Amino acid sequence: MKSKVLIITYYWPPAGGPGVQRWLKFVKYLPDFGIEPVVYCPENPNYPILDESLVNEIPENITILKEPINEPYGLASIFSKGSSKKISSGVIPKTKKQSFIEKAMLYVRGNFFIPDARKNWIKPSVKFLSDYIKEHQIETIITTGPPHSLHLIGLQLRAKLDIKWLADFRDPWTTIGYHKDLKLTESSKAKHIDLELKVLTSADQIIVTSHHTKNEFKSKTNQPIKVVTNGYDSHNVSIKEKDEKFTLSHIGSLLSERNPMVLWEVLSELIKENDAFSKAFKLQLIGVVSDDVIESIHQNGLEKNLNVVGYVSHDIAIKFQMKSQLLLLIEINSEDTKAIIPGKVFEYLISETPILAIGPRDADVEQIIKSTNTGTYFNYQQKVELKLQILNYFEAFQNNSLKVNAIGLQPYSRRALTKKLSEIIKDC
Repeated sequence: MKSKVLIITYYWPPAGGPGVQRWLKFVKYLPDFGIEPVVYCPENPNYPILDESLVNEIPENITILKEPINEPYGLASIFSKGSSKKISSGVIPKTKKQSFIEKAMLYVRGNFFIPDARKNWIKPSVKFLSDYIKEHQIETIITTGPPHSLHLIGLQLRAKLDIKWLADFRDPWTTIGYHKDLKLTESSKAKHIDLELKVLTSADQIIVTSHHTKNEFKSKTNQPIKVVTNGYDSHNVSIKEKDEKFTLSHIGSLLSERNPMVLWEVLSELIKENDAFSKAFKLQLIGVVSDDVIESIHQNGLEKNLNVVGYVSHDIAIKFQMKSQLLLLIEINSEDTKAIIPGKVFEYLISETPILAIGPRDADVEQIIKSTNTGTYFNYQQKVELKLQILNYFEAFQNNSLKVNAIGLQPYSRRALTKKLSEIIKDC
């Protein structure tokens, strides 16, 4: 008989973006390892990005529980629909470019909605799930965040009931980069730290997606911490051939702070210095892109080589990955972002397309790219090296020899990762 595990998540299809895919895939494979997942998610969420294609990936015959959620973004959109949608999707303009409404919304979001704007779902969820857990004799619950308010649902359920609780952190909490943009008062910062500590010391098991986050949390709690990264899943997407252009594609959000000036400068120089490169090169951005990034690209004279596609469904994003000549991975140049491993990295790994990555020194993602032989990684101080590598890639493209020979990918398959997760659940 399979044991039941209740998974409490905010992101679930038709939500788009990387946040939904982690637990959608775990739910797909958990039954293969003797665990029956039960999913609890909002009935009326305010998802900033939708991807209806992911609905087709929900496994049949699983129980999905839904309860209404009261979110502030609907009210905020009365005053500024554009600003509300941007902020809810994580696109925060640079401070000097923020309007009065955006500054006010960020202050309210940061100081009146702690830990986040989904806090109003905690109380009704605890009430509903307490009865459900008792009635269906569920022994284990899993909360996944962000939004980290979901961990507070787990915190209260753990205090009320005789259950095991696993807290899954897809991103860090108080050290996440955008916390600096929320205009937090000292009192609000202290509240975040206190809530984070309560979760870290109360959960029976902590799960994180990177070794940097594990090391951070080890200094805050004695509870067991396991690393279970995101991963890739098999797909049936195929293409006839690669792009004719020397296409450098970024899939995913490019926020204001994720704006690699060193790359734009290098590309600008190559276009001016190399006529063949200028004619062949195409910079392709698939996903949400901030106005600041677009402005920087234009300032470097790259507008003629730029193609902004916008957000696309997951299956179409995979096609873009496979058709491109190079895949671009960008992370903010910050100590805080060394722990961030974007979900798209793992799909990049199996795209048979070389990865060009730029980020902080000694980031977790650097080790993944190097150990799998899937691309090259540069920090923001390596402008000369970056330029030479792009030129090497271009010469390989001209010679029809731009290929990747990946190794050691199997541990990052969704099925292998789910097996690891199932063992953690059973041992908890």
